[in-house]
Amino acid sequence: MTDSQVEGMKVTAIRGAVQADENTPSAILAATEELMREIIGANELESDQMISAIFTTTEDLDAEFPAVAARRMGLNEVPLMCAREIPVPGAMPGVIRVMLHTYLPAGTTARHVYLGETRNLRADLDAAQ
Repeated sequence: MTDSQVEGMKVTAIRGAVQADENTPSAILAATEELMREIIGANELESDQMISAIFTTTEDLDAEFPAVAARRMGLNEVPLMCAREIPVPGAMPGVIRVMLHTYLPAGTTARHVYLGETRNLRADLDAAQ
């Protein structure tokens, strides 16, 4: 974004999560792509509004980096990072999370996206959407 385009915008972090069906590259990439498409659509984002994204996975998902899905979607100019979630006993398995830093128009509320069973992770946010 140019300096003139940033005027009237605010920096926002958009959260989201999804479960992968299994620990395979194709399942991780498909789940991540679905999550990113939902976040982008719900927030009407263009790639130049995206500042950076941090992806995390639960310890049972190690077959592929979720960021690969974002790159395949064309987000080549957005800095991406992958990390591992803290392995809390009893935590939901197979979860891919993202925190996407973006510019949104001032006065706009970020729409967080939790798909499938991950809605239970942040029922407070899901109910507000």
